Amino acid sequence: MFERTWGIRADPFWPRAIESVRLKHPDFRFMAEVDWDLEWAMQQQGFDYAYDRRLYDRLREGHARPVREHFHAGLDYQDRLARFLENHDEPRAAATFPPDVHAAAAVITFLSPGLGFFHQGQFEGRRKRSSPHLVRGPQEANDQRLKQFCDRLLAVLREPAVRDGQWRVLDCTPAWEGNWTWGGFLVFAWHGPADERLLVTANYAPNPSQCYVRLLFADLGSGQWRLEDLIGDATYEREGDDLQARGLYLDEPPWRARLGEGPCWDASG
Repeated sequence: MFERTWGIRADPFWPRAIESVRLKHPDFRFMAEVDWDLEWAMQQQGFDYAYDRRLYDRLREGHARPVREHFHAGLDYQDRLARFLENHDEPRAAATFPPDVHAAAAVITFLSPGLGFFHQGQFEGRRKRSSPHLVRGPQEANDQRLKQFCDRLLAVLREPAVRDGQWRVLDCTPAWEGNWTWGGFLVFAWHGPADERLLVTANYAPNPSQCYVRLLFADLGSGQWRLEDLIGDATYEREGDDLQARGLYLDEPPWRARLGEGPCWDASG
């Protein structure tokens, strides 16, 4: 960027700087706030993480397909992205996203691989952006509903499947011929080292949507499974043979996200 702006070649600064710091402080972590689609370049320069501005922008646009396509990148890249919904430069998430969209965007952002990046006041639903140079901000009432949601979300983020597990995107298919709404879904699965499992589903669309999700769990078998939403109060019963044959059927209202633990949520059969 320097060469493009000034026409003067400059030797790379960060590789030598990062190497010098790590010689004295090997556990120090570097995170780059970068635009212009240079996240990968900064990772190659030695940064442990780079801001994932692209995901943030696509979530703000409110369309599922670009968000889903973003997650097709390799994990060697995604594991070193800092995912966020607000920071000191951006408007407050509570003022940017309507409440239902906010919850779905948070589930998608923080249940994807990489570093979860949270901003002061985000859990309490602060709506006024304050300059970090001012070192103070207006008093605001806490959003108790958002705080309760964030508490549940943080509890899920502490699960072994998320902290130490493997992540992947699951494929969705139309619930019936001609039903285009399946494209509104994003579905992830986490698989922990001790066989812990977590399923993440989000209808990131302004309309009700239906789909089937192909579950990549080979041991569903016969019998009945109880599905419990970890950030809500819903409970469902599903037949194992049907889950194995057709997948998990989803029929969700606009902007609805769910989290669940087990072979498919919290399951016992």
